[in-house]
Amino acid sequence: MTPIASHIEAFLRDYLPKQRGASQHTSDTYAYGFKLLFNFASQRLKRRPSELGLEQIDAPLVADFLEHLETDRHNQSTSRNVRLAAIKAFFRFLYNGARPHSAFISGAQCS
Repeated sequence: MTPIASHIEAFLRDYLPKQRGASQHTSDTYAYGFKLLFNFASQRLKRRPSELGLEQIDAPLVADFLEHLETDRHNQSTSRNVRLAAIKAFFRFLYNGARPHSAFISGAQCS
């Protein structure tokens, strides 16, 4: 299982601000979105967030998370789409960065 924390940290602290020129507000917003996603995944998969692996964050789980945001948290579609943008950007970062888990990522849709 590929741990998530180190990749999220590299994405938020290095990639977004240094390579993409993202503001601190964008990084903070994305970080909050990941916190929501990992809390949701943790409850769904009955694991602590620190025990989650990249392999467990699949398309069905993300779709359920997005539905949860609108249905249970009463988020507007714009808020939900910000969370989706963060998730897509993170997986593009992993795919384009040729991280060691690229075999897993190559099967994911990053468009």
